[in-house]
Amino acid sequence: MKNNILFSKKSFFFIFLSFFSLLINQYYANRGIFPIDSFLVFDAAYNVISGNHPFRDYWLITGPFLDYIQAFFFLIFGVNWFSYVLHASLLNMALTLFSFYFFLKIGVNNFYAFIYSLGVSILAYPPIGTPFIDSHSIIFCIMSLYSFSLGILLKKNLFWFLTPIFLIFSFFSKQIPSPYLVLLFTIVISFCFFFIKNVSKRNLLYLFFGCIFSFFLIFSIFFINEIPIKNFLIQYIFYPFSLGEERINKLNIDLKNLVFQFKFIYFALIPLGISTFFLIKKKKKLMENNELIISLLFIASVGIFIYYQLLTKNQIFIFFLIPIAAAYSHAYITKHFDNKYLIYFILLIFIFSTTKYHIRFNHHKKFMELAKADFNLAVDPVKLDVRLRGLKWITPYYLDKPLDELNLLVNIKNILSEVKEKKIIITDYLFFSSLLNNEFASPNKWYDDLSIPNKKNKYYKVHKDFFLTKVKNNKIKYIYFIGKNKHTMNFFSELIYENECVIFKKINELLTEFNVSRCEQIL
Repeated sequence: MKNNILFSKKSFFFIFLSFFSLLINQYYANRGIFPIDSFLVFDAAYNVISGNHPFRDYWLITGPFLDYIQAFFFLIFGVNWFSYVLHASLLNMALTLFSFYFFLKIGVNNFYAFIYSLGVSILAYPPIGTPFIDSHSIIFCIMSLYSFSLGILLKKNLFWFLTPIFLIFSFFSKQIPSPYLVLLFTIVISFCFFFIKNVSKRNLLYLFFGCIFSFFLIFSIFFINEIPIKNFLIQYIFYPFSLGEERINKLNIDLKNLVFQFKFIYFALIPLGISTFFLIKKKKKLMENNELIISLLFIASVGIFIYYQLLTKNQIFIFFLIPIAAAYSHAYITKHFDNKYLIYFILLIFIFSTTKYHIRFNHHKKFMELAKADFNLAVDPVKLDVRLRGLKWITPYYLDKPLDELNLLVNIKNILSEVKEKKIIITDYLFFSSLLNNEFASPNKWYDDLSIPNKKNKYYKVHKDFFLTKVKNNKIKYIYFIGKNKHTMNFFSELIYENECVIFKKINELLTEFNVSRCEQIL
């Protein structure tokens, strides 16, 4: 009877977490947008189902995995806002359920595993809501950490097989932090295999099978779609590496950046640190203690994730580490340092911080630069296109006049739909190619100061040749810019300056036209 009650309770928690994690992301994703981030993958996925592929047909410095996964969702559910958000919601659900399973396996009881998993579901994807490269990358890294830890704890070969798959998914979402985890895992595996002897050759064999499967999957995509390896290396490895070097050199590590903004993550880790200290102090069979290895592995991974967050120079998206750290601390305090006051401390930190960041990032949409928005002003974008149904349109660009912005975009859509000549569209509103069924992929996935190499960068000419080749080979007659001053980026200012044949025309507040039809050759 007791087993049946426990089973039903666990099943209820599992079902509730499934629906809650899915629906909370669906709800908050609909609540305002930051166009370049919110729609980052929308047109790219449309490009893929239209036969245009990353690296080959458009310049891409990060996130090809998201483009292909979203293309799959578009094929199944249609090219629309619902299927776009569903992609992120399902990943939020997958992380939540895996967290629940993992928390149970490390010793957290059913109820507390449930509430900590609720915290994960609230803070993981809902602050962004739509498929986003940084979120995908770190979520797959967390899943690889869970899988690797369970492989050590449970000795199950399935988790050894899954670990490299999650890491590959993370790497092709964004280049970091997966390489740092690979290095950390390699050190731990070597130590466990050669010194502790608690990792078997069979475990390593399944790890190897996982690597082979991952690389075969990636190779198949490249081979089938004829993606040049050289393009991949330049766009995804060499050029971003040059940017990374610059960011590392300019990284500002001070008390505020390193400590204060992550204070609740550190607070949640304190009890785990205390437990780990007492595990080390016991000294008995220290090197054979799998739980000690898992705790040290998690603490080191948190350090990696914080370093990664600092490198992105983005709004903070790693606060969902708080409920994960709280669950670790709860499990270790309960087993190794049974102190109810420390449990109260963990719960206090967890509840306060989850509530605080839920209000700040989900309700007030700080990540989307909408903290000062009046969401009562948000408008229905169906008049722009029925495929955007469900979204409540308000952006930081027209914070007080979302209807004016939407009317401008409707006008632009009507203008461009009348242009039958071959065209490409350059914009932060990365849905226009999809809405207009434009067959030509814009030569860049998106346009900002990072995606386009500046003139001092050694890959500037490589990118310029790539861009102009696409314009020439596709016989493009018009380049349209949607967004205030989008055409004034250095790359396009130089294009105008170096080619007198290009005719510039300002059509409305957001739309600018470059007519290149008279250019025999663009320099």
